[in-house]
Parts: sequence; structure tokens; C-alpha cells
Amino acid sequence: MGKILILPGDGIGKEITGESLKIINYFKENINIDIEIEKDLFGGVSIDKNGEPLTRSVLDKAMDSDAVLLGAVGGPKWENIDHNLKPEKGLLMLRKELETFANLRPGKVFQALIDASSLKKEVVKNTDILVVRELTGGIYFGEPRYLKKINEKKVGVNTLVYDEDEIRRVAQVAFEIARKRKKKVTSLDKANVLEVMQLWRDVVSEVHETKFKDVELEHLYIDNAAMQIIKRPSTFDVILAGNLFGDIISDEIAELIGSLGMLPSASLGVNKAIYEPAGGSAPDIAGQNTANPIGSIMSLAMLFKYSLNLDNIHDLIETSISITLDDGIRTNDINKDGKAKMVVSCNQMGDEILKKIDEIKSKFI
Repeated sequence: MGKILILPGDGIGKEITGESLKIINYFKENINIDIEIEKDLFGGVSIDKNGEPLTRSVLDKAMDSDAVLLGAVGGPKWENIDHNLKPEKGLLMLRKELETFANLRPGKVFQALIDASSLKKEVVKNTDILVVRELTGGIYFGEPRYLKKINEKKVGVNTLVYDEDEIRRVAQVAFEIARKRKKKVTSLDKANVLEVMQLWRDVVSEVHETKFKDVELEHLYIDNAAMQIIKRPSTFDVILAGNLFGDIISDEIAELIGSLGMLPSASLGVNKAIYEPAGGSAPDIAGQNTANPIGSIMSLAMLFKYSLNLDNIHDLIETSISITLDDGIRTNDINKDGKAKMVVSCNQMGDEILKKIDEIKSKFI
């Protein structure tokens, strides 16, 4: 049995997680997959009701679950409140408490959506990148951190800190995944100017030399990597990066794909995992039923793969999404060329994908 906590959060979170929940319920009712579901408040909506983005009660439920499926957090309503009470703070706390140190964010160009990319077809063709981002250390968690006046001047400080164990464990995840893919890891750093990034490069190289010589290792400075990913995206396989660089580079890869709404993610720890789409809360379209739920549904597929060890269900969902796109069905965000055969709402896209799941399930189960 799997136990899943669903935290829809803010903005479009309720809409997109609703489509994932439809698919979970389908598997429960039609394929007899034993999954226990619970939902609760998280992010801005929790601030409104409970005065904090992540309550002790919700954290306890997360700790008691096999996996957490998130929607999105944040929005203009909560931008000017105290930093420690912002919705994003709750997300960082959840990642830290569950010790989900490795964030996996796939960036795969579906052939049907190749025109949605900002780059030329011949550049993005066959792009299939997986970013492995260290998630519980680095500058987002380093101390000291403050914003205060010193000698009558405002001063802001954040500290970039990594120890060798933090680097080693996420590097090992990246190499193990690469070994099952195209056997290549590209590690991003700024070792030419930052001592902590020199440590990053040294430890990654050590892990490679001692355990993973069968996997190719490429080191790139982050600024050069940002250029190379645009120039030659199809040459990358697994990209390994620290918290800050991984956050930035994975959004750049989203533009290769054509929409943030297409990108899923998995944040893995030793025993717990968090799954969430990469697109954010999109408050400008919240409540309009126009959001793209594919990032959430693909995050659910990753949940079946990494937390419930149901690779066949993962493959069934991903194939159903691919067929739906091949059929010319699009939400607004992935209809940039205006050539969709059918432009659908958020819940209609979920229905179409679920229809494909039902049609082809016998090939996977």
C-alpha cells in the first residue's frame, strides 16, 4: 500500500493536482492499486487559515506518508509579509524536514511539441535532459543570513555552504541515474572563483573516479553551461548542480521544452519524496481552468516510479501523455504556433490523458 499526502497549495495548484487525483482514483478503482490519499493546506492558504505556511500537523502527515504530491505555492497576496512566513519558506522547510536532498527535473522534448520550443527544431531535436539538483543545502540554507542595517547602510547576506558529504550523496544519485541512461554526467560549478565550488568539483571527481568510471564526466562553469545548453541541448544527459545553479538552469531547460507547465520534478530523500510540477502558482490564470496539468501528471508518474516502484504505471502515464500530444490536443501555453487540433481546458486535458490511459493500459499492466 502507498500513502500519499496531496498539498494543492496556492494559485493553480488545486486545479492541476485535481487532474492528478482523477488518475490516482482511476487506478484505485480499475486496477486495484492500494493507495491511501489525504489532502491538507500548505503555503499561502495555510498562512491565511493557520498563520504559517507549514503547520506541525501537516509536517507530521508528510512524515507519515510515502510521498507528498504538491501543487504550487506563493502569489502576490503574500509577497510583502515577513520572510520567515512566506509560502516559499514552508516549501523549503518541508524539503529540509523530509531530507529530500536530490531534486530530479526531466527536460524532454516531445516530438509533437518541438514547435513550442523557442529554439530551432534542429537544435532541440532529441533533447532529453535530467537535472539532478542538490536541494537541502547551499545558499538557500546557509548561515549566517540576514537583511539589516550596518553603519547606516542596508546589508543583505546569504551564505553558500556545502560539506563534502552533501556533495557526495547527490553526486552518487546523479551517476547512478546516468548509468541507466546515456552514461554521461555534466557537473556545473564556478570553481574558478568560489572555494566552495572547487570543493564541489573535487568531490564530484572523486566519486566518479572511485565508483563510476564507466560514466563520462564533464565539468562546466555555470555561465558557460547556460550557453552550451542553448547551443547543443541534445548532447546533455544528466546535469548535476548545487541548489542555486540547479534552480536556475532547470528553468532555462523549461524554455527548451516550450512551457514550464510541462515540467515535473521529484525530490528524493532516503525514505521520503516530494513530487511537484515546476511551473509555479501562476496567479494570473488561477481559477480560470486554463492551466496545463501535464507537469503535475508527469510528477505523479515519477511518484509511481520512484516511491511505489511501479515503473509500468509510470510508463503508461508518460506514453498516454505522448499520444495525447501526438493527437494535437493542447492547452493554451503549448499552442504557441496556433496549430492545435483541439485547444482544451485544464480538466479537459486531464480527461483526454485519462482516456488514453484507459485505452492502452493492457499493454502495460
